[in-house]
Amino acid sequence: MTIRKLLALALGAVVLGGVVAAGALLYYARAPLSIGAVPVQFSLKSGSSLKSAARQMADAGVLRHPAVFVLLGRILGRAGRIKAGSYEFEQGLTPYTLLQKITRGDVTLMAITFTEGVTFRQMRRLLDEHPKVRHETTALQEAQILEQLSITESSAEGWFFPDTYYFSEGTADVAILQRAHQLMRHHLGTQWERRASDLPFATPYDALIVASIVEKETGRSDDRPLVAAVFVNRLRKGMLLQADPTVIYGLGEAFDGNLRKRDLLADTPYNTYTRGGLPPTPIAMPGLASLAAVMDPPQSDVLYFVSRGDGSSHFSRTLTEHDRAVTKYQRSGRR
Repeated sequence: MTIRKLLALALGAVVLGGVVAAGALLYYARAPLSIGAVPVQFSLKSGSSLKSAARQMADAGVLRHPAVFVLLGRILGRAGRIKAGSYEFEQGLTPYTLLQKITRGDVTLMAITFTEGVTFRQMRRLLDEHPKVRHETTALQEAQILEQLSITESSAEGWFFPDTYYFSEGTADVAILQRAHQLMRHHLGTQWERRASDLPFATPYDALIVASIVEKETGRSDDRPLVAAVFVNRLRKGMLLQADPTVIYGLGEAFDGNLRKRDLLADTPYNTYTRGGLPPTPIAMPGLASLAAVMDPPQSDVLYFVSRGDGSSHFSRTLTEHDRAVTKYQRSGRR
């Protein structure tokens, strides 16, 4: 076989390969994606490249073969046009229409964020004030909302997971509450299964109560495990929890931002200076870190802590050591 024939065959093979590859890419671009249950909701992070967007969508179960999707986007000149935001997709979506959506910025979802430490009253206010939510629970009593969500406890406090929830305009507030409640149930159950063996909790609800106290006591991640250890150790020894946030919660709207000595002496179901054991309900929605901290606190014999005034806490094992720390860091400190 002559060199000319070899070159012709090689060229023919390249052309044929290119045609086959182009055909395969065209088929991929037009084939509907298998995205399971619909609608699928997810969010693309700000600054996402085509490659990272494809990876995020693959993780969300929207996209298969992310490398081929990246190739399609680059061939069509869309690689640098990814728009961050929240998206919702239905069945019938193809890789090509998906690419169009995320490069045009066809954002269809609204968002609402519940932060760690928010109370149920504050959560309801956020829902009531959101202009894109359909308000079905505004006039309902808490007991009626509990019934709609099939929550058997007497209080809704603590039973919703702090997170950002994406939804279509006009979604009912009760549907968002249901999602937040289901997510809290999931995380609480998962952490309960992983709990240490010697915790002083009879039920997951006990752990949820303590996690809510830990959430309100500190926003500092480095201190959270030892704060949890303090309360777990106190429960083991039968000591009063003496947690200011529970007293404040018991005061309700009467609290003016200044916790006074008379407040600590006024007996309420939430005053952990006058009553032993746990308060009757959680006092806020704890995040995952607080749940994890109370389910598996570090091995420590700390029983007290006091704020240093910079957001961190000083931990003590004895009352004498604690009293010295209170004198040093805050004369009005109590724990």
